[in-house]
Amino acid sequence: MGKRYTRVHRLLQIISLLQSKRGLKPADLSKLCETSLRTIYRDVVAINAAGIPCGMDDDTDGYTVGRGYFMPPVDLTTEEALALIGLIENCSRPANIPFMHTAARAVEKIRSQLPAKVIDQLQPLDQRVHIALARGMADDSPKDVYELMRHAIATKRALRCRYDSNKPNDNPDRPFVFKPYILWYCQRAWYIVGQRDDRDGPRQLKLSRFTSVKPTDKPYFIPDDFNLAAELGHAWRMIRDNKCYDVVIRFKQPFAETVSETRWHPTQEEEWSEDRETVILRFNVDGLKEIVWWILGYGPGAEVLDPPELREKVRELLTEASALYVPKKNPRKPKSD
Repeated sequence: MGKRYTRVHRLLQIISLLQSKRGLKPADLSKLCETSLRTIYRDVVAINAAGIPCGMDDDTDGYTVGRGYFMPPVDLTTEEALALIGLIENCSRPANIPFMHTAARAVEKIRSQLPAKVIDQLQPLDQRVHIALARGMADDSPKDVYELMRHAIATKRALRCRYDSNKPNDNPDRPFVFKPYILWYCQRAWYIVGQRDDRDGPRQLKLSRFTSVKPTDKPYFIPDDFNLAAELGHAWRMIRDNKCYDVVIRFKQPFAETVSETRWHPTQEEEWSEDRETVILRFNVDGLKEIVWWILGYGPGAEVLDPPELREKVRELLTEASALYVPKKNPRKPKSD
């Protein structure tokens, strides 16, 4: 039974590949399907025996299969197809967004049902669009946690968890009941936003820090008024504080031009000097814990003008950092006779 299922899966994969890409040769299929050339030849015979037209294309010297055999082609323009396929193929790479690798299989299914004209126009652009996102987690160890959270949201059944927050006052061995609301990929890692039974208000928990997750039969509901954007407010990234600050930062060249080309925050405003040697960026931010580290990344290229407490915090951290690089004086050795 297992071998038969494996072969059926491979036959479907071959059909999908041949419908999505022109000119695939036996060696190409052997590599993509991770099997031998002899097996590919046998599979092509089996596909034809099943009544699915599969043969060599004179123009490309590769295999081809009848288009539209299973369902009508998807009606996408070249621009739509390129945007969709480029986005999914790049985001499905494990180094970009973990656990999204199955999207690559969906791309092949979409490609297989595109009109022949669109596929022909896409062919020269294959491997010519690349999206580089911030590097994510180094391994897929939280994948089990991701699947359990996703299942809990779908079934509306709470989880019993343990979590290591890496904070001094938190006991990582203390269990709690957790009601997940939404899975959220932010910057470089997956988070789950939901309600702990031992905390007030929704919490953002990093998947890689869960030490134990077990399903329960306890039902729960996600509040109708829950909204992640409203929950985050004007946080710089994800850590929201109770106070909103008017942050004013002056950047000098060569950082000024670069920093102004990105919209870092929804509230961002900019003001250039007449000689365009400096630019002032203004933000309304709920809390200063995250933005302070962003500012430090620009070193002497950024100066905080407001608020005073942020300016002082940056000064303190820069003083501590510079102390690490002060040359240490070696004690004088006594002269030998």
